[in-house]
Amino acid sequence: MPDIAPFAMTMKKILLIDDDAELRQLLATYLGRHGFDTLLLPDTRQLDAFLERYQPQLLVLDLMLPGEDGLAACRRLRARGEMRPVIMLTARAELVDRVIGLEMGADDYLGKPFDPRELVARIEAVLRRGSRSPAAPDPSGGVTRFGGWLLDHGARQLSKNGQAVALTSGEFALLNTLIANARQPMKRERLLELTRGDSSESFDRAIDVQVHRLRRLLEVDPARPRYLQTVWGVGYVFVPDAASDPTAAP
Repeated sequence: MPDIAPFAMTMKKILLIDDDAELRQLLATYLGRHGFDTLLLPDTRQLDAFLERYQPQLLVLDLMLPGEDGLAACRRLRARGEMRPVIMLTARAELVDRVIGLEMGADDYLGKPFDPRELVARIEAVLRRGSRSPAAPDPSGGVTRFGGWLLDHGARQLSKNGQAVALTSGEFALLNTLIANARQPMKRERLLELTRGDSSESFDRAIDVQVHRLRRLLEVDPARPRYLQTVWGVGYVFVPDAASDPTAAP
């Protein structure tokens, strides 16, 4: 039977999946002291049932799991439209593993061993992204149309021809930020600050990975992007269609 930390109505619910029983209990105790009701699983066999039954606000997912590993689980969840934030844990700390985790749809990444205080900081940063601008829904934000796509800022939804497309909170925050600063080249450092929070020890490559993912999704030719363009030596810029350009003169 999976372990479930004591429940409290005022606590934020998260789901931690790791095959190390001692680490699970240690983290559950520590997270509980910091306001998190932590559900625990040793693998992903009951992942779908737990998501449906307990509705956690965030997943902490170990990369190296028996059976379905963390990358496969994250990819599967994103493919079916699951938008809950995911923080990936792994004993491997190479940059390539961090990039792969982000490409599979993880919102953040933490290498083992780590200080539990750092995990708390990452969790809080990711949850803040989902509860405030630019990652949060903006009821007064209207919609942005470009290249057949429609981004509804109030519903926090991207769609084309009426078909919604799932974005992670980080991807939505990045696209939302670039659109809000249309035609203004944005440095990677500034994009990290606006989309991931000051307390997140992110890295420039994270922005590159998310831009790459968005281009594959949005652009007709990702190698020659029309909307998410690179400004060499600076960073990235969103170039809207003339009819929807918020910076265009009336």
